[in-house]
Amino acid sequence: MALRGLRLAMQFLTRLPVPGVQDFSSLDLARSAAWFPFVGLVVGTIVALVTFAVAHRSAPLAAILGVLAWVWLTGALHLDGLADLADALGASHRDQQRFFAVLADPHVGTFGIVSIVLVLLLKVGSLALLPADALLGLPLLLAWARLGTLAWGRWLQPLKAGQGERFAWEISAGWIICWALVLWICSLAVAPALCAAPLVIVAWGAWLRARLGGMTGDCLGAGVEVTETALLLLMALTSGAAPILR
Repeated sequence: MALRGLRLAMQFLTRLPVPGVQDFSSLDLARSAAWFPFVGLVVGTIVALVTFAVAHRSAPLAAILGVLAWVWLTGALHLDGLADLADALGASHRDQQRFFAVLADPHVGTFGIVSIVLVLLLKVGSLALLPADALLGLPLLLAWARLGTLAWGRWLQPLKAGQGERFAWEISAGWIICWALVLWICSLAVAPALCAAPLVIVAWGAWLRARLGGMTGDCLGAGVEVTETALLLLMALTSGAAPILR
């Protein structure tokens, strides 16, 4: 059963060729959320390896390829949530009905495109500034961001039916606490800047609560992108070693 949950989490969050789970319910998917941080560790390890493999030649190229791998592995799932949320916030003018109408629109508008471009630029620029040894922190960074989805789903009220509501059903506070402790201890040893991750997660949740009064699946996806970008930028700005650029 545990391996089934892991396979389902990998299937939902990545393009990795894992044995698929064909017959699953919304409840099964909600329970698989406990594995989301582990999926982040796997994806982050691959991104770090891709970046490190090219870093000795060119930091900008390594950063671009690393982000391309990042986007491909995740299927741009969270970027889609970011774009939808940006479009809804930009076009709704605080009209709740208009907000949900734009959020449900499958087309990407100007606000969404700009948000994706800015996030990708920040990721590429920050990744290019990281020293080689700091790449060890990438798996932890992605794990923290996916832990955020568990925290926000547990903390915030779902605004409408959808993935966000489904995840809220089965998220255990015990899993969140255990993962947070493990990731914080590992971050302290490998990438101290990531110890600020809980603050970023709480800040995004507080903003969603104040601005929207709750969350949707798109808000969770956008939160992953915001958390990843903020933590990667923080790692780049606080790194004292020479960047991977030669």
